Formats: sequence, C-alpha cells, structure tokens
Amino acid sequence: MHVGSFVLAAQFPGQGPGEALHRAVRSAEVAEQSGLDAVWLAEHHFVPYGTCPSAVTLAALLLGRTHRIRVGTAVSVLPTAHPVALGEQAALLHLTSGGRFSLGIGRGGPWVDLEVFGAGLQAYEHGFPESLDLLLRWLSEPSVAASGERFSFREVPVVPRPCEALTETPGPEVVLACTSPGSVRLAAERGLPMLLGMHVGDEEKAEMVALWRRCARAAGRPAEEIAEAAHVSAGVCQLADRRTDAVETLTKAMPGWLREGLAAHVTVDGRARTMRDPHAYTELLCGLHPVGTPRLAADRLAATSERTGISRFALLVEGSGDLAATEENLRRLGAEVLPQLR
Repeated sequence: MHVGSFVLAAQFPGQGPGEALHRAVRSAEVAEQSGLDAVWLAEHHFVPYGTCPSAVTLAALLLGRTHRIRVGTAVSVLPTAHPVALGEQAALLHLTSGGRFSLGIGRGGPWVDLEVFGAGLQAYEHGFPESLDLLLRWLSEPSVAASGERFSFREVPVVPRPCEALTETPGPEVVLACTSPGSVRLAAERGLPMLLGMHVGDEEKAEMVALWRRCARAAGRPAEEIAEAAHVSAGVCQLADRRTDAVETLTKAMPGWLREGLAAHVTVDGRARTMRDPHAYTELLCGLHPVGTPRLAADRLAATSERTGISRFALLVEGSGDLAATEENLRRLGAEVLPQLR
C-alpha cells in the first residue's frame, strides 16, 4: 500500500493565497520527512478552493526541494492546456527528477477558465479524447504530427524524449481522473490508472475499478497490465486521540472554506449548477475517510484497499486550515498509521 498527501493549497477564510501556498509547500516537505510515498497537487483557477493555478509548476518546485518522494499533479486540466506543451513539461520533470514525477490529468469542469484561456466549451465537451491521445503520443513516440479537429501541425521531433525504446526506459506515469463511466472507459482503453475522487465511497469506487477492468479487457489491453494497474483513491485524513476531536477539527474549519471556494466557481456558459451543502459535505467526508484515531485510520485505509482493490491513496491533510496542525497531522500519519499498514 502506498500513502501520499493530496495538496489543494486551500485558502481558508481570513487567509491570503500566500499563506495557503506556503502551507502547501511546507506540507510536501513534511510529507517526505514523515515517510509518505507521494504528494499529489491540485490545480484551480480564480477560486479560493485551491490557490495553485499550475500543478506542474508547483511540482517542479517540490521536486527540486525533495529527494525521495514522488510528486504528481491531481490534476493538470487538459482542456485549458496544449497537450504538447504539457507533454514537454512532463518529460522535463520526469527526466530531471530521476523518474519521480507522475502526470495526473483530467477534463476539469465547464468553468470560465475555458473562456479565459481560449479553449472554449468545445474543448471540454468534445475535445478531451483528441487532446489526451496527442499527449500520450508525445510521451511515447520519437516524433509527432497532428491532423485533428483541434490540433493540426507538421511532424516534429520530441525533445526531450521522455522514454527510450532501446533502453526500455519508460516515460512518466500518466493517471486519469475519472468521475463517470465515460471517463472510466477512456482510461481503460488506453491502459491508464484512474484517480478517483474523495466525494465517492468504497462501493462506488469498487464499481468503477470493476468497470475499468471490463473495458480494458474488451479493448485488448494485456492481462498483466490490467492486473497491475495502480489506481489512486483520493480522501481526507485527520488524526486525533479521539475520533470526536478529529471530526470537530474538520467540521469547524472546512465548511467555511468549502462555502467560499465552491461558490466562487463560475460556469463558462451560465448553466445552472447545484453547490454541495458545506456542512453536509464535510460530514460525508468524515464518514467516508480515515478521520479519527491512528488505529481507525489504518483500519479504514486497509478496508478500502480490500474492498476496491486500490493500493494508492492521496489524502487531504490540510483540512484544519492551520500550518502547524497540518504538519502534526502529517507526522502522525507517518509515525502512527503507516507502520500499521506495512
């Protein structure tokens, strides 16, 4: 089992973006010191829900500040990025970090980001498969040309090339965020492991893993690849000597952040959307994930792994909104939970 942290760089009420980003950087350093396996970095634009606008840029900083831990994006939003540019960045980080970089990608939402970056709603609603396939080709082939609806260009060499066929050196890991049967099929057909959100429980995640396996087999993916697929489950972790204390920490801090952060999302086309109730959502997360004593946390992670077949976790540990409390949460996760799992 591999346990990592999920870093949103959340801006809690009364905080500025600098404080949120400092906590994000510091928490990644403490995650490595505490023995965690990975740090996964979220990406958002124009909202205090998450103040990191470029997960790949923050990943570059953290790879330079760490020595062992894997750093991944969760996720880089593909409709607002050029696949070749993102592929070049991923190759650069993969090669210069000694293979410690994972590229998590996703479709994002129908947000105003699409307008600001010129991608348009078409890139979100219909263009994702084309962008994904161009990105995957860039990460695996020596040269690439494109003749699609959105991208069309002459053949160009891939420099730096992230993988070498002669030495069997693989390129960077690519993980796809999946929230629907359609995205699960997309990941399975391409043999990509999934990143599953923290808003769904074990039963739904197990169903998505089962669907991925069926679709991967139907697409003719190798049996070994299907068996060894290392999906990632996002969740929340808050530790305390009593479960009631851990829950209280989150129910005091998270609703205010969720209320401001989720309400700030603006759709690109004015479509109506329903915002989650911040208090109910916090309570849901506390019930689904390792929130409580270290023993409870270890048992819950082990149970999720057994029920779903998922072996990797990305856990939000900054739910208190406080830097010192986040660092303590990470240290307890490393010292008191990980030994029970290994």
